[in-house]
Amino acid sequence: MSEQVTMQELGAGSLLRFLWRQLTSMRTALILLLLLAIASVPGSLIPQRGQNPMKVREYFANDPTVAKILDRLSLFDVYGSPWFSAIYILLFISLIGCVLPRTFEHFKAARALPPLTPKYLDKMEYYQFWSGGSDQLDAGRTWLKAKRFRIREFEGAISAEKGYLRETGNLFFHLALILVLIGVSFGALFGMKGEAIVNVGERFTNTPTTYDSLSFGKLFRDTNLPPFVITVDDFVAKYNLITNAPEDYTLTVSAVSEPGTPAFQKVIKVNSPLSFGNTNVYLQANGYSVNVTVRDSAGEIVLQGPIPLLPQDGNLTSLGAIKVPDSQPQLGFVATLLPTQARTKAGAGISSFPEALDPELLLSIWKGDLGLDTGIPQSVYRLDTSKLAKIGLKSLKIGQTYTFTEGSIRFDGVTPWVNVQIVQDPGKRYALLGAIVAIFGLLASLFTRRRRIWIRYREDGTMEVAGLAKNGAPGLENEIRDLVADLQKGGK
Repeated sequence: MSEQVTMQELGAGSLLRFLWRQLTSMRTALILLLLLAIASVPGSLIPQRGQNPMKVREYFANDPTVAKILDRLSLFDVYGSPWFSAIYILLFISLIGCVLPRTFEHFKAARALPPLTPKYLDKMEYYQFWSGGSDQLDAGRTWLKAKRFRIREFEGAISAEKGYLRETGNLFFHLALILVLIGVSFGALFGMKGEAIVNVGERFTNTPTTYDSLSFGKLFRDTNLPPFVITVDDFVAKYNLITNAPEDYTLTVSAVSEPGTPAFQKVIKVNSPLSFGNTNVYLQANGYSVNVTVRDSAGEIVLQGPIPLLPQDGNLTSLGAIKVPDSQPQLGFVATLLPTQARTKAGAGISSFPEALDPELLLSIWKGDLGLDTGIPQSVYRLDTSKLAKIGLKSLKIGQTYTFTEGSIRFDGVTPWVNVQIVQDPGKRYALLGAIVAIFGLLASLFTRRRRIWIRYREDGTMEVAGLAKNGAPGLENEIRDLVADLQKGGK
């Protein structure tokens, strides 16, 4: 009769232990790290609702069916999606469960003495033997200590080991990855980032309504915004006269950190932000606003002031829209600014230098319903002309006026604007520290050689030397050769 074997069912505790071992294995951590990298790709290819809501709305307008599918998959908010958060949290748990036990084990091993000399040294690497005296053990001890080996002596034999820094660096590298994840998660939960275009001479108050774009961390509230105010006093951009490349940007502002406190002046450079506690104000970009005065058919002023345009190339050829909803009929202008106007051989207008040395404003004038009362947000830099009637085209120099049946527009001048980025990221210090530690840990892991060397004096007067290179690190053969040469000379 064949004997039947009864398989015992896996209990809940055993199943949990099995799953925990699988999750905290290095293989799983590497797979999760790869998945996190792959999951980040859609966030760079598809516009995100928090950074570019206008582009997301365009997706829904152009192809609503595909946009709804992408929205169900949270592809318009990748980094806040449940599936991305799940990968992130699992990776965090996997790294902690994998690295911390190894760290404790390595700490114990680093404090322990080297293992005893094996009985059969001739089975080890680079084994050598010769006739010698016990005094050569003293020479071997001196040589090994000079080479920073840890030594253990037992019954006429020396066991030496070095290179623990290799595993230490490896563990520090993985611990630093955990620190980077902590820093990133802190920033995602408690941080904020916003941008605003401010003309020279204008004031920026740190309230949500003054931002052009603003995104908060999951646990950040608008009441956490520091109540500072900055006034843009001056902006100077220097360009190379030969290559037109920017050489220096200098932004001068007057700032008030708290209501009722005196203002102070601060110079902001590209890599030198203005700080209010944990909040930094960076100089991000620059461009030009065109100062225009628009009148209706009755001669009444319906729009006056600077209108920011967006740079399109390195010479700051700028494009934008001027919308006048208060005129009858409503007017819209597609505006192109040439800071230093020039002409190509074909007669097309271009800007030959980024500084506003000879500005020219090119206008395309339209009339009709601008669609500002539909409740659908529009970009202030674009004019939808699909339902508008074209009035005409005109180019203006500073001080010139173009008059048409429905009104007129005068080009009054050019005002520089700066794009300031306001960032509060409480986790960046942790992420930076983690990145630095990871680099040093990786270098230590790559360039440290771990090995063991044994020396034994046998009763028959034979000296034996052998070694073992951990991780196949090169160089052990040369060290054995130098050690043997030193011992055979009696350490002299």
